[in-house]
Amino acid sequence: METFTEPMEFVEDPLYGARRAEALAGLDPRSLDPPMRGIVEGFAGIPHCFTLQSCCGHFVFPGNMDPCNLNPLPPGDCGAIRYRIAYIAFCIENSPEGRSLRDSLERVPAAAPEYIQFCSVDWFRCEYPNNYALQVEPYRMRFQDEATLEHAEALRVQRSRDVFLKKLEEVLRRQRTR
Repeated sequence: METFTEPMEFVEDPLYGARRAEALAGLDPRSLDPPMRGIVEGFAGIPHCFTLQSCCGHFVFPGNMDPCNLNPLPPGDCGAIRYRIAYIAFCIENSPEGRSLRDSLERVPAAAPEYIQFCSVDWFRCEYPNNYALQVEPYRMRFQDEATLEHAEALRVQRSRDVFLKKLEEVLRRQRTR
């Protein structure tokens, strides 16, 4: 599953309200990775967006082969690490508030441009035309949803993922005070 597509331009979406209501009705915070729960629930309270999917990113390595591992990487080299990307995908309303949110999300990659990308998700386009995502992946691997990394690079990705989560919380705080 590829997530990365260049960000799309806003289009009119007369079904935005119905799509949002349906997505929120199906939202089960218990099904989310714990680091993403508060973020997704917070964005659910903002009327000009809703989340489509999210993942906090998982590192699978010798000694911890759980594909849903949430533990930090060990400090010492543990061999090749399989990384399943951290991302959050939104549907954003084509409104002044929605455009402002999109602009805020688009600035998040500046915190770690070699590892965080702002994009759209092509396979969401038909059902959710104004979809935007942030993902954490080495730039050269931005078209993949999973990567095999050496330990040193995996540590950099992990730090970037942590920055990504903090930046999402900052965007959420600013949106709530509007």
